[in-house]
Amino acid sequence: MKRAAVIGCAGQDGRLLVERLSRDADVVGVDAGDVDLADPDAARAWVERVEPSELYFLAAHHHSSEAAPDEAAELRACTEVHVTSWVNVLDALRRHAPACRAFYAGSSHMFGRPTETPQSEKTPFAPRSPYAITKVAGAHVAALFRERGMHVSVGILYNHESPLRGPQFVSQRIVRGARSAARDRSFKLVLADLSAVVDWGWAPDYVDAMIRMVRESVPDDYVVATGKAHTVRDFVANAFAAVGLDWRDHVVEDPSLPKSKTSALVGDATKLRTRTGWSPTSTFEEMIKALLFGDVK
Repeated sequence: MKRAAVIGCAGQDGRLLVERLSRDADVVGVDAGDVDLADPDAARAWVERVEPSELYFLAAHHHSSEAAPDEAAELRACTEVHVTSWVNVLDALRRHAPACRAFYAGSSHMFGRPTETPQSEKTPFAPRSPYAITKVAGAHVAALFRERGMHVSVGILYNHESPLRGPQFVSQRIVRGARSAARDRSFKLVLADLSAVVDWGWAPDYVDAMIRMVRESVPDDYVVATGKAHTVRDFVANAFAAVGLDWRDHVVEDPSLPKSKTSALVGDATKLRTRTGWSPTSTFEEMIKALLFGDVK
């Protein structure tokens, strides 16, 4: 039986991935505080002990897009998670489990303010935040080790949601706001930018894409996206309508709040679809209802 290691197992994707992989693999999950992967000796000892045949690197340092960060502190924290730990893990695999196939979770934010829409694997990166800058660095690290003969793939993941999504993300703020408004008609939800454009998908579909990449014969980089653009206003309108409310009675846009530094991010997943047969299983409207009513497929 395959042994799959999931680094970042406590997050949305990690929990979904562990459940999915457990169907046909022995799964070892690691999260923050379990192993200090920023220490090369600790990373090497962990790889030697686990001996994975598949490894999924989902570890990420997040902050809310509506909170103004200390960018120097963010750069240090993101570098440790997205780059240093990743280098240590790949180096340990190269030395002690060279046949292991590895996956790195990239992000649509790596494109920042792209020169074209939709974005594909050929679109130049233009990161505009510490998170995105270090994710780009992690993708280049993956390419370097791939050139050295390792099976390392990168998924450039666009926004993807499930009921397991953390409360700091705008999708969950909207869903919780709609539920609150359904209970208390005086409730007001304050958001930063209703015109922001997002390519939203269903998280279990994106986990399926990760596994397909790892199990492809040739490693590569892949955009994972629906290719369909929706505004935050679209999300709000659908969520409030699903609980029988008019969003305009409950949602306030506050232009003074910090806004995302990215432009319209919409992905072209043609390469992933063509090579692996992947396709989304849930529509935008179905996804929102699943978030509201708690259906994890």
